[in-house]
Amino acid sequence: MIHTPVPATPFVPPVITGTDDRVALDVLFRSLVDVCRRHQPELEAVLHGQATIAGLSPELTARALQVQGIWFQLIAIAEQNTAMRRRRHVERSEGRDRLKNSFGAVLARAAARGVPPEAVHQLLTSLRVRPTLTAHPTEAKRVTVLEKFRRIYLILKEMEMPRWTERERHALMDDLRDQIELVWMTGELHLEKPTVDREVAWGLHFFDETLFEMLPETLGSLEEALDSAYPGARFEVPPFFQFGSWIGGDRDGNPFVTAKVTRRTLRRNALASLRRYRDGVTGLARTLSISERALPIPEAFRAALARQLARQPDGEAIARRNPGEPYRQFLTCLRRRLDTTVAGLAEEPGDPAPGPGYADADDLINDLRDLEHGLAQAGCPSLATDLVRRVRRMVEIFRFSTVRLDIRENTTRTTRALQALWRRAHDGEPPDVDAPAWTAWLEAELARPLDGLPDLSGLPEEARETLATFRLVAEMRGSLDREAFGAFVLSMTHSVPDILGVYLLAKTAGIFLDAAGIEVCPLPIVPLFETIDDLRAAPAIMRALLRVPVVRRSARRQGGVQEVMIGYSDSNKDGGFVASNWELAKAQRLLTQVGEQAGIGIAFFHGRGGSVSRGGAPTARAIAAQPPGSIRGRFRTTEQGEVVSFKYANRGTAAYQMELLASAVLAHALDGDAAGGGPAANPEFDDVLEALSGASRAAYSKLLTHPGLMAYFGAASPLDEIALLNIGSRPARRFGARSLADLRAIPWVFAWSQNRHGITGWYGVGSGLKSLLDVRGENGRALLRRMFEESPLFRLIMDEVEKTLLTVDLGIARDFAGLCPDEGAREAVFAMIEAEYRLTCAMALEVSGAPALAERFPLYRGRLAERLPVLNQVSREQVALLRRFRAETDEAKRETLKSALLLSINCVATGFGATG
Repeated sequence: MIHTPVPATPFVPPVITGTDDRVALDVLFRSLVDVCRRHQPELEAVLHGQATIAGLSPELTARALQVQGIWFQLIAIAEQNTAMRRRRHVERSEGRDRLKNSFGAVLARAAARGVPPEAVHQLLTSLRVRPTLTAHPTEAKRVTVLEKFRRIYLILKEMEMPRWTERERHALMDDLRDQIELVWMTGELHLEKPTVDREVAWGLHFFDETLFEMLPETLGSLEEALDSAYPGARFEVPPFFQFGSWIGGDRDGNPFVTAKVTRRTLRRNALASLRRYRDGVTGLARTLSISERALPIPEAFRAALARQLARQPDGEAIARRNPGEPYRQFLTCLRRRLDTTVAGLAEEPGDPAPGPGYADADDLINDLRDLEHGLAQAGCPSLATDLVRRVRRMVEIFRFSTVRLDIRENTTRTTRALQALWRRAHDGEPPDVDAPAWTAWLEAELARPLDGLPDLSGLPEEARETLATFRLVAEMRGSLDREAFGAFVLSMTHSVPDILGVYLLAKTAGIFLDAAGIEVCPLPIVPLFETIDDLRAAPAIMRALLRVPVVRRSARRQGGVQEVMIGYSDSNKDGGFVASNWELAKAQRLLTQVGEQAGIGIAFFHGRGGSVSRGGAPTARAIAAQPPGSIRGRFRTTEQGEVVSFKYANRGTAAYQMELLASAVLAHALDGDAAGGGPAANPEFDDVLEALSGASRAAYSKLLTHPGLMAYFGAASPLDEIALLNIGSRPARRFGARSLADLRAIPWVFAWSQNRHGITGWYGVGSGLKSLLDVRGENGRALLRRMFEESPLFRLIMDEVEKTLLTVDLGIARDFAGLCPDEGAREAVFAMIEAEYRLTCAMALEVSGAPALAERFPLYRGRLAERLPVLNQVSREQVALLRRFRAETDEAKRETLKSALLLSINCVATGFGATG
């Protein structure tokens, strides 16, 4: 990435227009160079690509790496800004329904195919989309830095406006430079490991900045698209798009998430939404200064106002303060009730606010509907729609919880809690969890009426903590919001008793709706199938589970749906890229059939990460490739770390990403066949994918089982050093062991991407394809090329493999390999990786018929080419820093080297746009 030196002469800031990001990049680069000249002029040559980092002191190296990381982030901001301008250009010149993957495009296509409005209306009633934020440690940037980058994005947006004078444009340019300078002077590294409370604040930051405002607008965009595609038809868009969260509820392997922490999280989540509603109601009160002398007030609204005033201790004073302004009086009452609700949750010092608060979100929604109807009946429907409905829709979406908080725990902990309950009621040790006697005990306890809540005092501390979390669910669902919780996600699910045990814990804690605890569990219990073996076992497990009466009754109460979570990360770590994708697709097909046979729909929760290796892929194409009938208008997926900030840090991008996700789910249902969307199964293609999966997994497993792999991986990557980044409260390993099996998927992927091997996104693919061609010859080649054109799943796999291969650099990978002192392990493992890489490149081109990898993605190739010269330089410097850091014994020098090393990891992660 070579830039022409920026002269130190006056610069007239341009208007940023068009659909090319070069003007924005030039503005940003000039500002960064100005800051560099002011603070570290000796690094300007590095920034221009005229000098390398090699040979600099550790202090200057750290600063140079920070500068390059800032530049990568500025490039990403310019690209987001340009993408927004492109979308606006298409909408202005061709119309909204010409925007790819928009509501308008999806509905125009449906209307043209003759899909009746009644079918669309029916689909809307069952549509459920819920991205779920997680606190997985993959965000390498601090929140304070993210806030400054957001300000930079907003300034760029302002510079698109032609109305500014030259003087005003210079002021904007100065502001831009100041923000970059603040980033320069702000430490990008987490100085200490974040607490769960700080992770909660990080998650709520995106709601405060963008999501509270933009999600209601997204639903409004769907209404507009419906009106355009089906003029004359009436649609009521429900709050089908909501956010879930694991932050403060995910205790799987995180000892810092306790029942006390979860309680505090729930209160903070509730306060975030309530304070936003209070601001909205206050704004309406200022705006709706309508006099009853100017507008006849409907009797129904007068009655509603009378009820509100009667509730307030000083209702008469409120009426006197705003005489003749009934709508303002009504909103003042609503504001008072919100004040009381907020004060009760916040436990703020001082006298509590007088009067009643709100019992739940439905109460506030009904009050806002009364206001809407009052305005509409008085002849002001546009005021009702444009002003009040926006606030009401916000409350419907976010309720008194902002997010639906999931609780996640693993079977090891839940089983130990159940065993503690068994020991208290019986002499001796409980049966083995795989024994029929254990299942029989669980079933008998579930069928036995509950005789009050048990005393927890005699249980071991761990069991008390687990049951305290379930009791918190029972308490807060009733006192805070019925939708404060999303589900209980059980990771490491291996059997039916694993799941029944969670039902028993929920019953024991008083979550069941009936006092006897034998009828219905309102909290969805969601098994998570992560490894390939678990995915294969999932259909049999769910078939047996859906025969259990309490499970069936609970699923029917939850909308006739049983949710199942499937893990992309661990299945990839377990079996490689092709095997993971194929086993996930097979599991979804079979589980969908299980649900149909049981009369209870299976809805899938996709445990995706940001990187390709962990399920990250273009949203619309990933959803379109899902098996027939596996979505049916319901879609949950995890969003984590750098993915959250990329998608939701800026309002325009957030609106686009939410519409993209929702429209893709809508399209899968509207465009597909009667089975529920997506391409029909092709037995011939399935046979090929089965063969490819088996052969690629065999090659991948050969690498994983090589006796020298862990020694190689630990030494030839920054695996251990990544933990020093302090980017998450959770440990890198579930139980602290040093085995590959216990290593979490995130650091596994993160470290392989840092050392430029990237094996998690391609290893074994070449061997799988070659094996098939060796057996089937020319017929196999023709079949693969047909699959490449016709199979969305196979095409998605090959597209993402090719993109990942472009990020691999064998020369740099060889440099990292040199860090491994075990020569035998080093040479053997690297030789395997090098051979498989060359084979995979060749086989990918054989399938696509293209002359170069990812040739069909010119935008991606261009963006990567812009970054690779610097990324390669930083990667080589990382090797040198790792060698020096590991060898240094002087603590002061080691600390200086650590800072530079971690900034190099930050820089590479920012450049590639993903960590884990």
